[in-house]
Amino acid sequence: MKIYTRLGDDGTTRLANGAKTGKNDPRVELYGTADELNSTIGVVLAHAGNHLAEVQTHLVLTQHVLFELGAELAGYYKEKDKSVIREDDILYLENAIDTFQVKLPELRAFILPGGSAVAAFLHVARTVCRRLERKMVGGLAQKDSNGRPQVYPEALRYINRLSDYLFVASRYANLNDGEQEIEWQTREKR
Repeated sequence: MKIYTRLGDDGTTRLANGAKTGKNDPRVELYGTADELNSTIGVVLAHAGNHLAEVQTHLVLTQHVLFELGAELAGYYKEKDKSVIREDDILYLENAIDTFQVKLPELRAFILPGGSAVAAFLHVARTVCRRLERKMVGGLAQKDSNGRPQVYPEALRYINRLSDYLFVASRYANLNDGEQEIEWQTREKR
């Protein structure tokens, strides 16, 4: 199978449902941002090492879910009128967040993104996740040619929870690596 097809040389692409559209279509932007998030998580995994096995397990499972979500955002529906995102996907993230939260010091202020390399990459993943969420909000009210929503509410909830998970995982990575979190301070207090 050749990688290049030359079909997109004119700035168009085909959605998963076969519809031809411009590469600047909001739907292409949606699944492209989901792919960017998945790739950013791949960078986290490349730097995580064996000491963050829990985070690695969560993130690999998340990558699989994001791949399915990307297909859905591209117009492929596994089941009619139902998102690939299930309630247990959201609960999985919430349980992981709760597990890490009990180990972390109480958050009393905003913290600056950074710390260990893994924590910093997790913050980057979190910001890409938030961008995907913002784009998904625009797709909530949009319907495809078959009357299906471009974005299901469950998918939006999942991405919202994933950004929370990535934030907590970054804090956990810093704790695990012995890195001090830097609390944000106004210029007047520095």
